[in-house]
Amino acid sequence: MKNLQQMQQIMKQVQQIQEQLQKHLDDLVVEASAGGGMVTVRMNGQKHLVAVRVEREVFASGDAEMLQDLIQAAVNEAARKVDEQLASRVGGLAGGLNLPGL
Repeated sequence: MKNLQQMQQIMKQVQQIQEQLQKHLDDLVVEASAGGGMVTVRMNGQKHLVAVRVEREVFASGDAEMLQDLIQAAVNEAARKVDEQLASRVGGLAGGLNLPGL
């Protein structure tokens, strides 16, 4: 009976952590740039781009391949930042999980 109560308590804590994590995902927005700020992107916690800004100088060069590379680099950096933020927040949330007997 005691093990069942402990399991229910753990499941309740896990559900609370899951709800908090979803809120963090909803609230998280990161920004990353490439080319010294020539391309800047904003990405939310779901890894959806919410904004892309390209400085006019990039267009002046007429170098489409460079623009593609800068966008790709900025998006990849933003995705890395989202992963980093989530890992940090999940670690903080999981640290509050009280697992009796473990």
